[in-house]
Amino acid sequence: MRKNLHFNVIFRPETKGGFTVIVPALPGCVTYGKDLKEAREMARDAIKGYIILLKKHRESVPIEQESFFGSIDINKEPIYA
Repeated sequence: MRKNLHFNVIFRPETKGGFTVIVPALPGCVTYGKDLKEAREMARDAIKGYIILLKKHRESVPIEQESFFGSIDINKEPIYA
């Protein structure tokens, strides 16, 4: 029986086009795609490669359910005053 792994990703639009993709559960797992479709494909490939390396080094694969996302607002007035 095959189990699917779930990973949250962050797509960050770049000023010169394309998207940087960050996988928070896998430190250092970052990739880029010229559009969202390519960015998703690149992220899948990067995640698979990361997991292969974890297994090669006999390290466990992080479980994504242990993390969540939130946001923090900071008043810019004291920073830019």
